[in-house]
Amino acid sequence: MARAGKTYFVTGAASGLGEATARRLYAEGANVALADRDAEKGPAICAELGERAFFVKMDCTSEDSVKAGIDATVAKFGGLHGAINCAGVGSATLTLKKGKTHNSEIWDFVMKLNTYGVFYCSKHAAAAMAECSPDEDKQRGVIINVSSVAGIEGQKGQVAYSASKGAVIGMTLPMARDLARYGIRVMAICPGIINTPLMQMAGEKVKEGLLRQVVQPRRFGKPDEFAQLCCQIIDNHYLNGTLIRMDAGLRFANL
Repeated sequence: MARAGKTYFVTGAASGLGEATARRLYAEGANVALADRDAEKGPAICAELGERAFFVKMDCTSEDSVKAGIDATVAKFGGLHGAINCAGVGSATLTLKKGKTHNSEIWDFVMKLNTYGVFYCSKHAAAAMAECSPDEDKQRGVIINVSSVAGIEGQKGQVAYSASKGAVIGMTLPMARDLARYGIRVMAICPGIINTPLMQMAGEKVKEGLLRQVVQPRRFGKPDEFAQLCCQIIDNHYLNGTLIRMDAGLRFANL
C-alpha cells in the first residue's frame, strides 16, 4: 500500500461514495483531485484535508470539462495513477403510467451523466495514465467505475438508471482489454443500498422495504466500506476486467 506520490482523480467527490473514497485515499497518503459540480462543499473538503487535495469544478456530462479537469490534475501533481468514477444520478420513472410515457429528457440526462460521464472520465484518465512510468508489475494505473446492483436486476421505475448502470458493466471487460497494453486495469463496483445523501432522501417505507431484501448484515452499507474496496482494488493487481457486487447478499425483488 504505497500511496505517497500517487495521484487519484475522484468524481462526485463532494458527497457520498466519492467523498468517502477521496478521504480514505488522502488519509493513506495519496494526492487526490476531488472533481464535482459543488463549488462550495468540494473546496471545503479540500481545505479540511490539506495540500495534497485539489478541487476540480467539473461537469461530467461535458467532455471538454472532463478533459480540462484531468489536465489540471496532471498539471498540479505531475501525473495520474487512478480514476474512481462515482458521479451519478438516480431516477424513478415508469416506462408508461396512465397513458403517459417515460420522459425522454430524464432518460437523456441519466444516460449522459451515468454512462457518458464514466466514458469521458475513463478515456481521458487513461490517456493521462498511459504517460506514467510503469511499476515493477508493468502497471501504470487503474480505473474504477461505479455501476449498481440495479445494472443487473433493476426495479420498477429504474429503466433509465438500470440501462445506464448496465452500460457501465458492459464497458468493463472491453475497456480492460483495450488498455491492457498500457498497464491500466479497469474494474466496476456494483454497490447495493449504501447510506449516502441520495439514499437518505428516500421515505422510511422505501428504506424498510429495501432493508428486508438484504441478507447479512441487515443494514445500509457504509460509504467508507466502498472506499475500502476501492483501495483493495488499487492494491490487488490481479483484479481486472470484472465487477464486484458490494451488497450484503441483496437481490432486488419485483416490487
